[in-house]
Amino acid sequence: MLFNLSAKHILMCFDTHHQRTMSARGIHSKNKDDSDLPDARGQLVLSAIISEHFESGQPVGSKAVAERFANRTGLSSATIRNVMSELETYGLLEQPHTSAGRVPTDKGYRFYVDNLLGILSLSDDDLRIINRELGLGESLEDETPDRLMQRTSQVLSALSNNIGIVVSPSLATDRLQHIEFVNLSDKRVLVVLVSAPSLVHNKVIRLTEAFTQDELDKTARYLNAEFAGKSLLAIRSEILRLMHEETALFDSLLQTAMILCSQSIEGEDETHGEVYVDGTANLLSRGDFADLDRLRGLIRTLEEKSRLVQILNECIERDDSKSDSVQVVIGRENQADSFRDCAVITAPYRIGNDSAIGTLSVIGPTRIEYARMISVVSYLARMIEKMMLKEGSDS
Repeated sequence: MLFNLSAKHILMCFDTHHQRTMSARGIHSKNKDDSDLPDARGQLVLSAIISEHFESGQPVGSKAVAERFANRTGLSSATIRNVMSELETYGLLEQPHTSAGRVPTDKGYRFYVDNLLGILSLSDDDLRIINRELGLGESLEDETPDRLMQRTSQVLSALSNNIGIVVSPSLATDRLQHIEFVNLSDKRVLVVLVSAPSLVHNKVIRLTEAFTQDELDKTARYLNAEFAGKSLLAIRSEILRLMHEETALFDSLLQTAMILCSQSIEGEDETHGEVYVDGTANLLSRGDFADLDRLRGLIRTLEEKSRLVQILNECIERDDSKSDSVQVVIGRENQADSFRDCAVITAPYRIGNDSAIGTLSVIGPTRIEYARMISVVSYLARMIEKMMLKEGSDS
């Protein structure tokens, strides 16, 4: 499939206020006891400490916070020290060393994400970078969905200076629009599957028996006529049911269709398609991962695509009521031990129908720009949906 979209086409797909602005209330949150929450002054100091810690990467003392509030009455260094002690009592801050300042805990970051982000907007600078890096002002005639996913992972990595990940929907769960089989040599067959909305998948399968091109064409016509709109998994299940019926027991067409469908999804994970990871090297330049063994474990997990997708799916499924929203999992909230020092910011995207689901993610240390990355991930997820729908309607 080829794209022929200009920046105008893409930007017309978005209502600027709705798509570039989102409420932090759409982010995954936990139930909290209000008696354990800091007051307005404590929230102000916590936000300042998180901002300062992000910029410096060092524990934050009361003097640095006081300098941020130099013109604000009622926030002297002594007052701020007391507030910081209260925040530590709440478990929102911790003191790495006796004489050092404080750093946010996982609980502190969670409170910040759930309560203090307010209304989030994609900045004009980030929008310009996205348009430039994805080539939205250029001719995209040679762009394919695979290339789009790859470029999107690169944009996520570049904007976050961390790891960008895009997972495409699974071939096994995509809904069939049209299928063709092309006979190759050595019992190999090229499967060309068009799924909604006009995504083209090409896969070469190797069979144990040879078929003529006429047999392949006959099977393709049968599948296109009888099973349009269903996934390969559903088609295979339906054919299995038909083959067990007495009248269809010796139907060679069904047997051929069963073989071709089974081989077409052989090795396809039912939960994901291709996985595009960019920016792993960024981890090595960060000082946030002091535990080298855990860093190695994280890199190994990133290389294990099935395990990585399982972790990202767990992030999306943490809150069923917000399954279409950006999900943020922080530090020890991650089930995987190798991710216990990480923040994972993930959003699903849907291509054409609810069954074809992929994900966009940024993975980095817990010291990350939460507001900005949530906005970026949300915007890119919706942009991919709009681009795919636009292409499908033009096909």
